[in-house]
Amino acid sequence: MSRIKDLQKNLFGGTTSNARQFGMIFTLVAIVVLFQILTDGLTLRSDNLIALFNQNSYILILAIGMLMVIVAGHIDLSVGSIAAFTGILVAKSMAEWSLPWPAAILFGLVIGAIIGAWQGFWVAYVGVPAFIVTLAGMLLFRGGNQFIGNANTISVPEGFRVIGSGFLPEVGPNTGYNNLTLLLGLAACVAVVWREFQARKTRREMDAEPAPMWISVLRMAVMVGVIVFASMRFASGRVGTSFPVSGIILVALVLAYSFYTRNTAGGRHIYAVGGNSRAAELSGVKLKRVNFFVMMNMAVLASLAGMIFVARSAASGPQDGNGWELDAIAAVFIGGAAVAGGIGTISGSIVGGLVMAVLNNGLQLLGVGTDRVQIIKGLVLLLAVALDVYNKKQGKFSVIGSLTRSFRRDTPAPPTAPPGADRETARTAVPS
Repeated sequence: MSRIKDLQKNLFGGTTSNARQFGMIFTLVAIVVLFQILTDGLTLRSDNLIALFNQNSYILILAIGMLMVIVAGHIDLSVGSIAAFTGILVAKSMAEWSLPWPAAILFGLVIGAIIGAWQGFWVAYVGVPAFIVTLAGMLLFRGGNQFIGNANTISVPEGFRVIGSGFLPEVGPNTGYNNLTLLLGLAACVAVVWREFQARKTRREMDAEPAPMWISVLRMAVMVGVIVFASMRFASGRVGTSFPVSGIILVALVLAYSFYTRNTAGGRHIYAVGGNSRAAELSGVKLKRVNFFVMMNMAVLASLAGMIFVARSAASGPQDGNGWELDAIAAVFIGGAAVAGGIGTISGSIVGGLVMAVLNNGLQLLGVGTDRVQIIKGLVLLLAVALDVYNKKQGKFSVIGSLTRSFRRDTPAPPTAPPGADRETARTAVPS
């Protein structure tokens, strides 16, 4: 009985971020297994996994930026239109202005930064709600895409296509697998083990009791098992395919943004603003600067996602980016973010995006029509969250609540307001 309690406490409701991530990965694995059975083994075929990841990498990149926007208490409806607008400009710069593709990528990121600064200015310094600003941006940049491209498609050169449809090259001896993909998987396994032992060491240094060793071993075994299986699948695809280059970009972004949100003052400020913006501001957090940053960062990532999609499609078209913002928002909320802000993780959003991707892919493999796929995805998202909210209100077991409980404990609470802040807040709340 004690081991069952330890398992429940440390694996699903513990105080480490690993517990929450394990729970989300467990849910994803369950969905994959379900579709593996229903599709007679098609879901986990190498070619299907490679295609699934390649087709959804740009949505997962959007989910990284959207997580930070939502944690700060905002929403961004313009990301699909920004991606399409940047994509058409970058394609045009290479096709008509003879801009080399590396310079075109930098050009696209600069365009994203300018757009983000524009929207961030209205949100942070003028005070217009992000919902309104990005709704206007959705119309503005969608129209800009149609105007600049004249509703036509524009092809992109072969070199540029690598970031969207390229794969890790074949190097080393002929092992029957892509060696670089196997090395990448090995590095990920080492990182999982190192992180687990570092977490245990940190808890001991803080005079806190770490989880039982068998729990840590179980967590590592599950994570390493998933990584090894995925690495073998990606490495065993047909010759010329392996882990996508867009996946390398995604992994680099996940690592960088996870470090930023967890280990830097700027990242903690985003959570503080989302948790209690008034208290955060009274404690010295630059509220306008944080809001400006999350909006600008989102636009830059949207531009990158747009370029990756154009590279994979080999051309920019007038329908690029349609509905992307909805997929990104769904990924963030399924990944455990709170609607009111202040709660959420980068890794959780990635897993949430993979859940939606696997659901979409599995339904297509079963021959379900696109219209019914959209209906099912919407109902699953709504019913899952509604049931979870109901269970929390009734004091019953809550999946999302258990997965995010550890985050609420680990994340520093919003800074305490200085003495006299209550009186100042009361005065500002009284109408003049």
